[in-house]
Amino acid sequence: MATVQVSEAEKVYIMHGVRDDLRVDGRGCEDYRHMEIETDVVSNTDGSAKVTLGHTAILVGIKAEIRKPRPMVPDEGYLEFFVDCSANATPEFEGRGGEELGTELSNTLYKVFNNRNSIDLRTLCISPGEHCWVLYVDVLLLQCDGNLFDAISVAVKAALFNTRISKVHISEDEEGGKEIELSDDPYDCMRLNVENVPCIVTLCKVGHRHVVDATLLEKACSVASLLISVTHRGTVTCVRKVGGGSLDPESIFEMMETGKRVGKALHAPLMEVLQKEESLGNKRQKVGFLG
Repeated sequence: MATVQVSEAEKVYIMHGVRDDLRVDGRGCEDYRHMEIETDVVSNTDGSAKVTLGHTAILVGIKAEIRKPRPMVPDEGYLEFFVDCSANATPEFEGRGGEELGTELSNTLYKVFNNRNSIDLRTLCISPGEHCWVLYVDVLLLQCDGNLFDAISVAVKAALFNTRISKVHISEDEEGGKEIELSDDPYDCMRLNVENVPCIVTLCKVGHRHVVDATLLEKACSVASLLISVTHRGTVTCVRKVGGGSLDPESIFEMMETGKRVGKALHAPLMEVLQKEESLGNKRQKVGFLG
């Protein structure tokens, strides 16, 4: 994880601001930074999205491929995650510096998204026990300024919303074998229902309070963080504690309640933005270096 050096005087200043619900950049403790979302930004993928949260920038691309289902769940498809920490994001990621963080992010994303409560994986099954769709989700960290988990979860949900999977037609040959034909019509495709796909809310304990969407400076003043994945109904699907410090039961309860409230409020405007952008079609204005 990218880190910054903070003096004792700066820590005191930041912690006193958090105590008074006034952070260094003027936000309250439960406020996110400005977020920009753009979908369909990579042409050679089945779904893609770019999310900018403050100075944190994430690019997600999804490719769908036909594979054999897993033996334990022969009637379901599945997702595979790979996170690449670009050296452009921070010098700490040069060489193999970002491998450990990439693995940690991939494992967390797998727990949050690759389950029946997130996506109906049965819709990815083509023929039980024989063929299914596998979604390869590639995440690229372009810039790093704190709160990676939240930004990546929003980008993954946006990319899944944008994903279009070709319709499959199965026919039998003269010998009884199955032949798979993919539709050539770009409009004859399957869309994923992302209504239940959760978003991750990271809460950092700073002093005696906790903050949402911490910057690198605030992260340096935090003793521990709590990752909470929340659905649009406010249901918690995954909880994970990160950081070397400890959290008392009362703090965990307060952070859980805040995470559920913030996470639930995040879904409605996110889906509204995604649907509005899709309705514009080719008229929408592309921004950023991918425009």
